Amino acid sequence: MSSPRAADDVVANVIAKLNARLDAVLRLLQLLNTPRDVRVLAPLAIREIYYRVLMGGLGPRLRELVVADSYSQRIACAVDLLKRRYAEAVRIEEVADAVHMSTSSLHHHFKLITAMSPLQFQKQLRLHQARRLMLTEGIDAAAAGHRVGYESPSQFSREYRRLFGAPPRAEIAQVRSVVQA
Repeated sequence: MSSPRAADDVVANVIAKLNARLDAVLRLLQLLNTPRDVRVLAPLAIREIYYRVLMGGLGPRLRELVVADSYSQRIACAVDLLKRRYAEAVRIEEVADAVHMSTSSLHHHFKLITAMSPLQFQKQLRLHQARRLMLTEGIDAAAAGHRVGYESPSQFSREYRRLFGAPPRAEIAQVRSVVQA
């Protein structure tokens, strides 16, 4: 069991790192008060923010995203493909081929990065898109489900309820009532 002093040290360390990041952002925002300094000092503050973010806890993952042909970049491409083709029946082998990975490697790395499988990701994209269509275009659940790639209205309704906690009509009515309140 760690001592209260060790916990205090951890908290102090986290706060110091956060303050260093926020200081650079604050300096950048304060430049809005001195427009003549923006041209010279803003690029320096922005560069410091980039540095602090890249050197922070998520830095390795962010750096990997820009490395050509890294697993993170391949998964980003897979995500992009699924977003573009969310309403289509996309086979996982097709996604894996498109990003030059085996299906098992795609599953493994996709889940590491997104915390879900590619099919779960596509299903969530479809359900969120259907929700958006029902809210913004006022179409019914069956039509929304069909437009996002569901062939069965009952399957769409079951999966919608599982994700959002209520059947489509009831959940949309609840969201509208909250927005209007």
